[in-house]
Parts: sequence; C-alpha cells; structure tokens
Amino acid sequence: MWCSDQAGPFQTVPYLGTQWQPEGQPRRQPHEYIRNGTAKLLTLFHPATGHLRAKGITSCTNQVLHPWLQQELSALLTQLPPPPSDLDPDQIRQAWQPWYEGLSSPPELPEQLPVLRAILVLDNLAGHKTATWVHWCFQQGIALLYTPLGASWLNMAESIQRIIQDRALRGHHPSSSEEIIAWLEAAARGWDQDPTPFVWGGKRAARRQRARQRQQALAGSGACVARIRRAPSILDRWRNSDIIGK
Repeated sequence: MWCSDQAGPFQTVPYLGTQWQPEGQPRRQPHEYIRNGTAKLLTLFHPATGHLRAKGITSCTNQVLHPWLQQELSALLTQLPPPPSDLDPDQIRQAWQPWYEGLSSPPELPEQLPVLRAILVLDNLAGHKTATWVHWCFQQGIALLYTPLGASWLNMAESIQRIIQDRALRGHHPSSSEEIIAWLEAAARGWDQDPTPFVWGGKRAARRQRARQRQQALAGSGACVARIRRAPSILDRWRNSDIIGK
C-alpha cells in the first residue's frame, strides 16, 4: 500500500521556529515579505517501510501530477515480484472487490482486470478521478482508494508531509519558490536515507491501545511510530545503585 498527497502551497514568508537565543533577546522575524511565488511538494509514501518519494513543483495540475505518479509507480511495480499467471478471471476479480465493498459510489471495474499488485490511497479530489488516470492505474493492477470528504487524516501521507515541512522550513525565511523546493527535497532525501515505518493508530478507542503499546502518534493522520525507550544514563545508573544507601 502506498499513499499519495500534495503538500502546500508554501509561500515565501517567515516560518516560525524555536531558536537558541539569549534570555530576553528573542530572535525576531521580519513582518514584511515579498510574494515571490509559491511551491508544492508531491509525495508518494510507503508506510510499511517508511520510504518516501517526493518532488517539488510550482504548479500542481493534472498534467504535472499524473505523469509524475505514473513514472514513480511504474518504477515501484518493477521492484515487486512478478504476478502469478495461473489465476482465473474470477479469482482476480475476487481480490479486487473487497476493497470497494460498502462504498457509496465505488468505481466501475473493467471487465478484464489484471492481477491486483498495489493499493494507492488518494484524497477525494476531482483530478484524482479522471478517466485516463483511473484507467491507467487499473491496467497496471493498482487499486485506488479515496479518503472521504473532510477525512484527509486517513491518508498517512499527511503525517510525513508535516514532518518534511517542519524540518525544511521551520525558523527560516525563504526568498523564492526555488529555494523552498530545494529545502523540501533535501529534507525528503534526508528522511529516505533512514526511514521510519508507520503503523495505523486510528483515533478515539485506539488511543488507549497506543498508550499501552508505547506508541507515539504523528501529526496529520492516524499514523504512529513505536516509542524508543531512552537508554539509562550514568546518573540514572548511579541513582539506582547501592552507592546512595551506603
């Protein structure tokens, strides 16, 4: 399963951030800025491994988004094991149908379906439902799942985008859209060098389960990561030793 989303637009404005400054002398960002274009970030995220594919852009039309997704998804499919060739059409359709059961307006699956190879989670936007894009995904064996209206938090790409945005822009004042793109893509490359897998944490009742399992929720969606317990320091070991009693 992969998640796709578009972050932004990001403007050439000062971004808030924490800084180490002398007491009583906080760092002040200028209140004036020049509108010098905006930038967006295309993301394709694999929660099971934490790997991220991202590209900075200045315009997010279908003519920009769809070719990029097709290129990245085609490369990902080549890395998967080859699909089995001994399945009959009924078995193939049975693998597709459970993903669309219970939906109020499920997409119409074509008569000839390929083997299901991947799931792609997208926002419920009109541009994600164009006939050419949907037909191409079905031909490649990619099932499309759209998040309901007002429920973009169901897309775990929301979490990784907030992390990348925070790492790239917090405390900085970019002066051009090209600078924003460079910072966002650099932060995405840094993340992908040591990715963190995400697991679905959900909301409400799942909060207690996350607390029991020592999981940390991530901003923007139901994704979470397991908390890593800090190794005891020398002071902690000294406090827990018998030296204090002696």
